[in-house]
Amino acid sequence: MTTKNLVLKVHLIIFVLVMPVAGIAYAQSEAELSTGGTVYVSVYSRIFSGPKGVAVDLTALLSIRNTDPKTPITVLSIKCFDSEGKLIRTLVEKPVKVNPLGSMHQYFNDKDTAGGPGANFIVTWRSQKPVNKPIIESIMSDTGGTLGISFVCPGREITEQSSDAVKTITEEYKEETEHR
Repeated sequence: MTTKNLVLKVHLIIFVLVMPVAGIAYAQSEAELSTGGTVYVSVYSRIFSGPKGVAVDLTALLSIRNTDPKTPITVLSIKCFDSEGKLIRTLVEKPVKVNPLGSMHQYFNDKDTAGGPGANFIVTWRSQKPVNKPIIESIMSDTGGTLGISFVCPGREITEQSSDAVKTITEEYKEETEHR
């Protein structure tokens, strides 16, 4: 073995051993702290399969995981909307505390297709002090028949406009269309 090959192998071993640790350190330094947010989560209670577009009804699980090791979060509301954007149900009537590293979930069986293929949840959460943002996602699955299917849809943080802002925008739009 030549000296050049030995040096390359040593560099490769160092790279393989150091990169995972460096990646962890980088990931930890990138953690965003927050005191709350609103998260949009897609849910697919019905998908279509094969050349004929056969409908497959799926079970769904909305999962909310507090990733902070020290501080609880509070889920203020979970609202479910259908494919047309119409509110079909409110899942949390009063605030729910989620302990540090704890989780909560809502389960929907495959017979619950009220939301249609484009259903979604809007989850609003808060914390008394800055915490690691929770993981909010939906998990869909079907294990019927000979083929199982499962997939995850991560939530996406959104900004909700206050009702006053929406009212102002609506009034401006009405005025603009009246002048045309």
